[in-house]
Amino acid sequence: MDWRAGVDAYCERTSPEFWAEPVNAVTNAAFLAAAILMWRRAPLPMARALSAVLGVIGVGSFLFHTFAERWAGLADVLPILAFILLYIFAANRDFLGLSPLRSFLGVLAFFPYAALAVPLFARLGFLGSSAGYAPIPVLILVYSAFLRPRARETARGMAMGALLLIVSLTFRTLDGPLCATVPMGTHFMWHILNAVMLAWMIETYSRHMLAGRRHSA
Repeated sequence: MDWRAGVDAYCERTSPEFWAEPVNAVTNAAFLAAAILMWRRAPLPMARALSAVLGVIGVGSFLFHTFAERWAGLADVLPILAFILLYIFAANRDFLGLSPLRSFLGVLAFFPYAALAVPLFARLGFLGSSAGYAPIPVLILVYSAFLRPRARETARGMAMGALLLIVSLTFRTLDGPLCATVPMGTHFMWHILNAVMLAWMIETYSRHMLAGRRHSA
């Protein structure tokens, strides 16, 4: 595979130049701002680990929307995957009360889940490349349903996160179809709303953990 091959996947890009996607590139600052905010708001080890990964997501996405090459595409998606897997571990361990081993096995279970779910969403046709992300809000809603009897506020927070992600994915999906009408595209809204969503997921985790500490005290 040629890792230096160019990738032209978004409406805003009309040339291979570094700044051919200025809005898509600059709006990655939303991830960095969200990461800094949550690092300061959530002085918990796992929350800070998630905040650090959130910052890396912004860097990886910036690289992809400037260099627009295959290697940069990998730098874009790997931090997102890392955030998902880390959050699943945290949710298993700290929301559901599973042991670290079972929490890790739950993380591994994500891969067959995604392998089955992504092709199903891809069959819908209209999702395009967003089909790869579509199983995530479904998974968040499953966690929300499991948490509702034992941690109602956390369940609500998870449901809100799923809703934010659905809206965010809608803008990501519409980038191509609306290109003729909106030359700048709509992908930049995916960045902004996804930054808000990921920050909210960290906030939900932190609130759950702090509420548990107050209850124990």
